[in-house]
Amino acid sequence: MAGGSSQDKTEQPTGKKLADARRKGNVAQSREIPSVLILSGGVAVLFFAGSWMLGRLTDTMRAMYQRAGTMTMATETVHTLLWDVFLNCIIVLIPLMLVVMTGGVLGNVAQFGFLITGEKLSPNLAKLNPISGLKKLVSLKSLVELIKSIIKLTIISGVAFIVLNRYLDQIPGLMQLSVGNILKFVGQVSFQMCLYTCMVLFLMAVLDFAYTKWQHQQDLKMTKQEVKDENKQSEGDPAVKARIRSVQREMARKRMMEAVPEATVVITNPTHLAIAIKYEEGMQAPTVVAKGAGFLAQKIKSIAIENDIPLVENKPLARAMFKTTEIGDFIPADLYRAVAEILAYVYRLKGLVNT
Repeated sequence: MAGGSSQDKTEQPTGKKLADARRKGNVAQSREIPSVLILSGGVAVLFFAGSWMLGRLTDTMRAMYQRAGTMTMATETVHTLLWDVFLNCIIVLIPLMLVVMTGGVLGNVAQFGFLITGEKLSPNLAKLNPISGLKKLVSLKSLVELIKSIIKLTIISGVAFIVLNRYLDQIPGLMQLSVGNILKFVGQVSFQMCLYTCMVLFLMAVLDFAYTKWQHQQDLKMTKQEVKDENKQSEGDPAVKARIRSVQREMARKRMMEAVPEATVVITNPTHLAIAIKYEEGMQAPTVVAKGAGFLAQKIKSIAIENDIPLVENKPLARAMFKTTEIGDFIPADLYRAVAEILAYVYRLKGLVNT
């Protein structure tokens, strides 16, 4: 198959695959973490500011009923009354809304960082395909989500039952209490239910995130062929790279051969190695301008002979220089003496020729 079956996807996703998925909005995201943060934040707001919120709403309702007997049913009066009620409700709800919004944002940012993408908002006609929709309904992922929902509902119901069971003997006595005390009792029981539920949901959210991250990695796994294709795209076709390296070597070899006529002497092995050395007055040290083995050595010697450059045979020195130097390098310090003797010989030889 062209894309490879899911069983063939044995390779971990590459950095490029993960980056492309992130750019498209495809990240490991657990819905449970924002949910538990929102619920926990809401419970915290009600715990710390619940009395103030209830008192503010009570004062608003009391003021509205006190004005009801003296208020004239004019448009302006009714508008003012409704606007006051609206403003007081907004003021009461602002802390709760801010905490809920913050919890939702932090719940997502904590999972995959700050991410803005329009990929998920772009229209996709493939999503309207009823066959694809049916496949999603009966997929393993949908089954896992169903099991998770059932487990969550069961746990929440169990927590609610355990908390309520502790107060069952107090419920009949509520009939003898005032409305305020009844509301206080209901608030205490509800807070305990929400608190224990948040604790259980937090543990479930951590487990769900771990599972979601693992499933995300599994979904992005690649076949060996996909990894090879991606490497070709990112690093280039190996055949093209080999051709480029070949051209680069050829150009370097050409430049090296062009530098041989400028050499002072060529030290040989005598048949397998050739190292061309250049030294002029003012240079820091003799420099290797060309070197080669086999065919290249013969080529270097041929060019040297054509340009009247002396060839000096010194097997140990040739082998040492071939192993320890590269084109453009100065002669190593431990070889100065041997090279200096050869240069002195060449200068004497040139002096004899001139005479």
